[in-house]
Amino acid sequence: MPKNDNMLAILWMLNSGTKVTAKQMSEKLEINIRTVYRYIDALCASGVPIISDTGHNGGYSLLNQHIKAPLLFDIDEKKALLQAAVFAKEAGYPLSEALDNATSKLKMYTNQDQENTLRRHLAGFNVINRMGDPSVQPILAELEQAVANDCSVEIDYRRSRDEQPKNRVIDPYGMVYWNNKWYTIAFCHLRNEFRSFRADRILRIKHTPLRFNRSEAFSAREFFLQNLLPDVGGKEGLISLVIEGRSEALDDLGLHWFMGHYLKERTSNQAIFLFDEKSIDTYVPYFLLSYGKSIQVIEPLRVKDRLVAVVSELIEYYQL
Repeated sequence: MPKNDNMLAILWMLNSGTKVTAKQMSEKLEINIRTVYRYIDALCASGVPIISDTGHNGGYSLLNQHIKAPLLFDIDEKKALLQAAVFAKEAGYPLSEALDNATSKLKMYTNQDQENTLRRHLAGFNVINRMGDPSVQPILAELEQAVANDCSVEIDYRRSRDEQPKNRVIDPYGMVYWNNKWYTIAFCHLRNEFRSFRADRILRIKHTPLRFNRSEAFSAREFFLQNLLPDVGGKEGLISLVIEGRSEALDDLGLHWFMGHYLKERTSNQAIFLFDEKSIDTYVPYFLLSYGKSIQVIEPLRVKDRLVAVVSELIEYYQL
């Protein structure tokens, strides 16, 4: 480990509030004990108030009044960062190697009591996510660099309905993780408009010498959500969907990523949603089918008819 990292590690250990011996530091950092003494002397020379106590219970510690540097995290901050890293890795975070290095340092720069505390908290903390294709990680890493550097990229992109991929040049404005998938929000040179692109559908990515100017007012998150779940407020011709059923089923509907966005009223045994005509005919019936007999559509009749039609199509399909 470089000298600066070792000196920072010593500061982390001293910041724990308990006395640490030079032998403990040398074993923790896997360096010679004489090197530890040199680092402590250098820290003292730079103004760090290190106290040295001799004797059986001796060791090094920091003066109580010492102002903590912003990079010295307390035990709760370390726990939060390590647990957040678990979420990031399960989401397929592209810089996983750097993340592993960072979490290793956090665990290393602790005393034994803190290390045991962190181990207990992490042992009982789990995140279960659908495993993504590992081949998408290099794509995500390239996109992350392009977003940070305002660099246009050339991609081969294939949608689910395309037989062959299409070559495009895009300006990636941001990255979004939603529903177990990564997306980039980008200006598409081919279509001359902003679009969202699924990272797992990018077959090839290449940086270009082109640069773009990102508007500070643009939000990739807001663009993605607005396209995914457009606001129907103020629109004409909206249709009320009234559903009754079990309380737990209605609760689940209210939390559904699509249905919940359009929930307008909820009582103990009824939920009222407000949809545009396209959504209520195209998407809603398929979402409702999974709830079976736990819910009942009260109105409109067209949704009942559409449910019957969808079920009939499925029966016919599987009877072939």
